[in-house]
Amino acid sequence: MSLSLLRLLPALLVLTLPFFPPAHAYTLNGKVVRILDGDTVEVLDANQRTHRVRLAGIDAPESKQPFGAKAKRVLSELVGGETLTVVWHKRDRYDRLVGKLMLDGADVNLALVRAGYAWWYRSYAGEQSPSDRRLYEAAEKAARRDGVGLWADPRPIAPWDWRGGGNAVPPKPSSGACPCDSGRLCTGPKGGIYCVRESGSKKYFPRD
Repeated sequence: MSLSLLRLLPALLVLTLPFFPPAHAYTLNGKVVRILDGDTVEVLDANQRTHRVRLAGIDAPESKQPFGAKAKRVLSELVGGETLTVVWHKRDRYDRLVGKLMLDGADVNLALVRAGYAWWYRSYAGEQSPSDRRLYEAAEKAARRDGVGLWADPRPIAPWDWRGGGNAVPPKPSSGACPCDSGRLCTGPKGGIYCVRESGSKKYFPRD
């Protein structure tokens, strides 16, 4: 684990303590044996069974999009080879466990958002506790403010837009400025241009 990332975890530990798994959650203890991308890992349990885990509450850049390789490398530096606890609440359609990685009491998912290598996944905010929603939202706002990680790019493309076909650098609207707080422009799969408000909602406007 790099020194810069190692310094990040104690700060997040203060934010997240005390931590008690929710009543509806399950826990898995094991060693991280593989990093697939910026938000997916494989964990080997005590019975030598491998579990694929999708990090809950966040969405990291896809492997082939800008910052995708860096996000994977940062996650590897944080948890590669580490023994940790997965606090999970469901399986997704790919049969992956969906949960938080807890390393020495710190929320690794939250660390990735604060370091600027993942978005807070607002579409799944309803699956988070109210306290986690507040922490993840604040972490993303702080990363944006500080221009760290992918936020060094003034117009980063969210992974859900990339997956939807908006993987080209979006053109500017006729007004020359985005009418949303975030200032982030996206191009949808059918060519429509929109920007994303801080709340996560979209505002569409016509091309030139």
